[in-house]
Amino acid sequence: MSYNKKTVRDIDFSSPKRVLLRCDFNVPIENGEVTDDTRITASIPTIRYILEHGGSAVLCSHLGRPKGKVNPEFSLAPVAKVLSKLLGFDVPLATDVVGVSANALAVALKPGKAILLENLRFHAQEEANDPEFSKRLADLADVYVNDAFGAAHRAHASTAGVAAYLPAYCGLLIEKELAAIGGALTDPKRPFTAILGGSKVSDKLGVIENLVKIADNLLIGGGMAYTFIKAQGGSIGKSLLDADKLDYVAELLKNDANGKIHLPTDTVITAELKAGAATRTVPSGEIPDDEMGADIGAQTAAAYADIIANSGTVIWNGPMGVFEIEDFANGTKTVANAMAATQGFTIVGGGDSLAAVNKYGLAEKMNHNATGGGATLEFLEGKVLPGIACLLDR
Repeated sequence: MSYNKKTVRDIDFSSPKRVLLRCDFNVPIENGEVTDDTRITASIPTIRYILEHGGSAVLCSHLGRPKGKVNPEFSLAPVAKVLSKLLGFDVPLATDVVGVSANALAVALKPGKAILLENLRFHAQEEANDPEFSKRLADLADVYVNDAFGAAHRAHASTAGVAAYLPAYCGLLIEKELAAIGGALTDPKRPFTAILGGSKVSDKLGVIENLVKIADNLLIGGGMAYTFIKAQGGSIGKSLLDADKLDYVAELLKNDANGKIHLPTDTVITAELKAGAATRTVPSGEIPDDEMGADIGAQTAAAYADIIANSGTVIWNGPMGVFEIEDFANGTKTVANAMAATQGFTIVGGGDSLAAVNKYGLAEKMNHNATGGGATLEFLEGKVLPGIACLLDR
C-alpha cells in the first residue's frame, strides 16, 4: 500500500467544488451533549481548508452501532451543534443520509458552507459497502476526501466504496497519520524502538510480527509480558496468560538472534488489583502462585527509558501496567516521560497509551498522537487499509 497519497491540497478549487468529507465524529454523547469533542476538533483544519478555498463540504460520519436502523439515540444532532460552534455558522443536519433531506441540502449548499448528513450506519448498506449506496453518496458531491483515519481499516461505502465514483483524496488528518506512521515503518530514523504493552499477546500478534522485522528494539510490557516470561520458563503466578500463544512466543524468542526483544527483568506484584493493596517488586520470573504482576519494575522502567532516550524513532502502543491505579502506574509514567524527553521522533497510538499521555499532561510533547485505535494497529501490522488504498496516489 502506497503511503504517498494526494491530499485535499491537490484539489483544484478554481471552480466551486462540493466535497464529500468523511470524518470521524464517533464521539461520546451523554444526555444529548458531546462530552469529548477531540475528534470533532481534529476535523476542523480540513473543513476550514475546503471552505476557505471556495469549496463546500458535505460532512458524513458514523456514530456508535445502530445496526443498520434509525435510532435517535445515535443521531449526529449533538455533533452538528458542536460543529456550528467551532465553525462559527449554522451547520444544518440532514434528517437522512441519501434521501430527500440530504439531496435538498446538498443542492442548496453555497461555497464556504457545510452540512452534516445523519448517521451513516442508520443504513445497513454502509457497512456492507453496497455499490448503489456508495453511488448515492457520491452523487451528493464533486470530489471525495477521507479524513477519518479511525475508520480507514473498514471497507465501508463511505470509506472505500465512494472512491469508485469520485476522485478520492485524503484530508489533513490522514495526511499526518501517513507521514508519521508510514514514515516510521518505511524509513525510520534509527535506532527505531517499538514499545508494546496491553493485556494480550493475541491482540498484538500481527504488530509483533511486523515490527520485529523493522525495529531495532521491541520493548515488551503490560499483561502480554507474562506470556513471554512464562515461555522462558518463568513463574508468573496469577498474572495474565495467553496459554495458547506460549509456543508461538517461545519460537519468536528462539528466533530473536539479534536480541531485539526486551522483556521486564523485575515486576511489581500484588495479591489483588486495587488501590492501596500491598505491593512488592520481584524478579520477573519469580512471581508466587498466589500473586500477580501489575506493572514493570523500576529497574525495567529505567532500562526502557534509557533505550528510548537513545532512539531516533519511538512508537508506543499499550501501557506497561494497570496505570489506572496509581500503585501500578510507575512503568507507564516512566515510559511516557522518557518519550516526552527524547530527541527522537515519537508516536503514540492506542486508546490506553493516549489516555496515559493525556493523564500525565504529555500529549503535546509527543510528535504524533495517532487518532485511530484499530486502524493504527492494522497500520502497524503492515496491513492494507481500504480507506487509504482507495485514495489517489501521487
